[in-house]
Amino acid sequence: MTAVMAEVDAHEGPVYVPDEHALYFTSVPAPTVAIKRLSLASGEVSVLRADANKANGMALHPDGRLVVCEQGTRSSAARISLVDRATGAAETVVDGWGGRALNSPNDVVVKSDGTVWFTDPSYGFLQGFRPAPALGDFVYRHDPRAGETTVVAEGFDKPNGLAFSPDERVLYVGDSGESTHRIEAFEVVDGHALTARRLFAVIDPGYPDGLKVDAAGRVYSAGPAGVQVFDSDGQEVGAIAVPGAVNLAFGEAGRIFITADTAVWAATTPHPHKEA
Repeated sequence: MTAVMAEVDAHEGPVYVPDEHALYFTSVPAPTVAIKRLSLASGEVSVLRADANKANGMALHPDGRLVVCEQGTRSSAARISLVDRATGAAETVVDGWGGRALNSPNDVVVKSDGTVWFTDPSYGFLQGFRPAPALGDFVYRHDPRAGETTVVAEGFDKPNGLAFSPDERVLYVGDSGESTHRIEAFEVVDGHALTARRLFAVIDPGYPDGLKVDAAGRVYSAGPAGVQVFDSDGQEVGAIAVPGAVNLAFGEAGRIFITADTAVWAATTPHPHKEA
């Protein structure tokens, strides 16, 4: 069962915050991108950051701040930032690798050990708001305690959404390139390296955008055709019909919130959730 929660320009990065019963998201570029907040109790939409540097994917940091993929512009660096939910103040987590600037970070997830994993496709250059890339389209791991950033996976066309399995032994990465349209799975070794790359699922029609994994290990892939649901073996076991789905977040038990550019949708499901 699905229903529109709010008609609003919710594009990417949905993050459900239980202590506020609110959903944060990034807006459709017009041309700037804002970080907004939807109160799920009142339906009120407010603005946290009016110009969030072309922000895209987001996650919730253990300290309560938002971890934000800032794609950057031609004059402002791309970066992963931490944004205070009370003040909107932002600080840089990582803005480059090997002395070179990031492309346009797309999606991010925080592992239980506090490390920040993110995808960095060159969409910003292709869409005309970032300079030519100095790095490949990689997946990164940033260790804030050591202050180290490493490339953990490459060989993608356009790495997009990513999510860990409930035990964090598998990382799923969507590739939304023009000819790829697939989700790949990696084994996580010693908590910090990836190996045993394999094809998990092919998305047809459409392409994989936002990814989430529930407590049973089911993988939810948002895309133009809606949200497809796969078991841990990569077999499709369900779907949520939301036209133009971009990304999703798990809310309170049995609820999923889906951003689709013109609205935030709510869907109900009997499956237990785990925001990965």
